[in-house]
Amino acid sequence: MALFKVEITLPDRPGSLGAVASAIGFAGGDIRGLQVLKSVDGRGYDEIIVAVPGSDATDLLDILRQIGGVEVLSCNPA
Repeated sequence: MALFKVEITLPDRPGSLGAVASAIGFAGGDIRGLQVLKSVDGRGYDEIIVAVPGSDATDLLDILRQIGGVEVLSCNPA
């Protein structure tokens, strides 16, 4: 498994982070760390450390981008 640091922004409302966590699990990823960075104008900014199968985060990013209101700001090896 490879580790990636994924920074996202999402709607700051109940259930948004849960949807992201479920999507990560659906993609076969394992959350190793999570930090809520800030909340500005109704948007949350989070940094998530994710272990994914293999060495490519493409499937994870594709699934995250399908969640309404979620924007992937960056994804880098952790």
